[in-house]
Amino acid sequence: MIKLVIAEKPSVAKAIAKVIGANKQEDGYITGGGFAVSWCFGHLAELAQPESYNESYAKWKYEDLPISPDVWQYSVSEDKRKQLETVSRLMNRDDVTEVINACDAGREGELIFRTVYTLSKCNKPIKRLWISSMEDSAIKEGFDNLKSGTDFNNLYMAALARSKADWLVGINATRLFSVLYHRTLNVGRVVSPTLAMLVQREAEISAFESEPFYKVILDFGDFKAESEKISDIKSADALAGLCKSEKTYVKSVEKKEKSEKPPMLYDLTTLQRDANRVLGYTAQQTLDYLQSLYEKKLCTYPRTDSKFLTDDMAETADDIVKISAELIGVELPKQITVANVCNSKKVSDHHAVILTKSIKNTELESVPAGERELLRLIAKRIVCAVSEPYSYIETVITLVCGNAEFTAKGKTVTNMGFKAYVKTEENSLPELSEGQTLENRDISVSEGKTTPPKHYTEDTILSAMENVKDIPDEAERKGLGTPATRAGIIEKLISVGFVERKKSKKTVSLIPSGIGISLITILPEELQSPLLTAEWEEQLLEIEKGELSPDKFLADIETMVKNIVSDYKVIDGAEVLFPSGRTVVGKCPRCGSDVTESKKGYFCEKNSCRFALWRDNRFLTGKKINLTHKIAEKLLKDGKAYVSGIYSEKTGKKYDAYIVLTDDGEKTTFTLDFGKER
Repeated sequence: MIKLVIAEKPSVAKAIAKVIGANKQEDGYITGGGFAVSWCFGHLAELAQPESYNESYAKWKYEDLPISPDVWQYSVSEDKRKQLETVSRLMNRDDVTEVINACDAGREGELIFRTVYTLSKCNKPIKRLWISSMEDSAIKEGFDNLKSGTDFNNLYMAALARSKADWLVGINATRLFSVLYHRTLNVGRVVSPTLAMLVQREAEISAFESEPFYKVILDFGDFKAESEKISDIKSADALAGLCKSEKTYVKSVEKKEKSEKPPMLYDLTTLQRDANRVLGYTAQQTLDYLQSLYEKKLCTYPRTDSKFLTDDMAETADDIVKISAELIGVELPKQITVANVCNSKKVSDHHAVILTKSIKNTELESVPAGERELLRLIAKRIVCAVSEPYSYIETVITLVCGNAEFTAKGKTVTNMGFKAYVKTEENSLPELSEGQTLENRDISVSEGKTTPPKHYTEDTILSAMENVKDIPDEAERKGLGTPATRAGIIEKLISVGFVERKKSKKTVSLIPSGIGISLITILPEELQSPLLTAEWEEQLLEIEKGELSPDKFLADIETMVKNIVSDYKVIDGAEVLFPSGRTVVGKCPRCGSDVTESKKGYFCEKNSCRFALWRDNRFLTGKKINLTHKIAEKLLKDGKAYVSGIYSEKTGKKYDAYIVLTDDGEKTTFTLDFGKER
């Protein structure tokens, strides 16, 4: 009798097999030590596309919406079919007594495993391997403490509900707006609000009007003081002239002791932000590098939203701090405070991203450069997190000259603390006292301009996605998407052409394209507001806790989608927002607008008009008529077109005839006219 282990990837399966004593390689799995270890390739099966439910759905039509399956189906790509069959066969073998889910310990990992388990019609007991590190010791400990699969039923139900809800919104909204505006417009419950934030920022930048301002600068050699902003140059010059003939005296000297706490450890989003700002990595690059390091046993589980370790990891933390300091070549902090980073109450599924002890036995030069730099970034954060606070005395000096006040600020460091490992510039001020008179100054006027908001970078959009302003304070999950999905959302926006990366000097900004801006212009508020996804995440959390029925959640989603389809009205004149640039074939028989050619046929350019000549029209395809540009042109001009070589479905012979186009304003039909005149 054997136990079957299912991992998410082949590399993870091999690492697990090595620890549990499975060493015989079979076709699609590994056996030994009383185990069989197999794997998925991510999702082996996914929710099927609409055409799997009805062939007519292959053609995008407004009349078919909303599409809402009664019984959900799955599809398997050809490159994954063999592995799915292997896993299914193993699950149903007589000698397999239980199945161990070793997919990634999170919502998506649960969905990957349970989908295969369900499709295989397996009913054997499930155990759950829940680990945050791929180190041998962590795997062994995980197998010693396997959890019951039933403990994660609600997590699976939440994952499945999320998947179906995304399908319902994505399929129906994408088809709705694509059909109404005659071009592919991808819509999604996280993609669209993220795009809306980028579009809003660009609108703020475009509307911003820069205004000049001036400051008078008093330079005393060892420090400078500056006036408040002055709106016009004449007033600034007048103040500068007055100061040249007057002395300066010290009005006040204020000193305050201040300190900054050490930064917390990295969760995925914070690491992605820093890696973008410091190393120039995209969010997806960081996630890919981190996943690779996890599989190489050099760092812990990447897709985490926690910045803490559990209380029982204090000793581990102490060891990892020493390893981290050695990795980046710095001295250990004078005082290491692991209590800074250990708090079990702030760890949900996985603890913060940290290095593993395996690094001690790894030749770092063998690690790819991108991954190596990420390791150093994580190591520096670990050392900083357990260091002392950065302490300093902030001094604010107020001077008076020419009946105006001037301010100088400075810091005197009392304890570098964690800043000893971070580049920082400090400016100290000389010791001054109230009433003191100052001379020997250089006076100048500086000019500046008010600046618009900055374009989003991956660093700042990740921050905005994580901390959405419009989400209520009581919401437990406040962000757009999850740490695991945000990088993919950014990449999706770029791949479909809604957003572009633009480099200026050292900064890479995310700029919405014209079509991205147009999409947000025509989308209803509920699909571009972050409130929708915030409500979803709250409800999914309730499903995870067993407090909400998945059926109730999905029923509400179906109602929302149905209302969007029935209530949405095309924006008048919106064809200006989506110029097709396609070849004009003729005039629309319904509204007189241009009909243009595209891959699937010939369509009216006016968004509110649904006239279309489809290439794959059943009447035409049955008679093997290729709807060419020339035929379409004749049909639109004369209402009929002479066609040779028409195939007879009854006799199998070919003949010539006129195709006659009839359109009643709602439906387009074709008939044949056998008149001999051409």
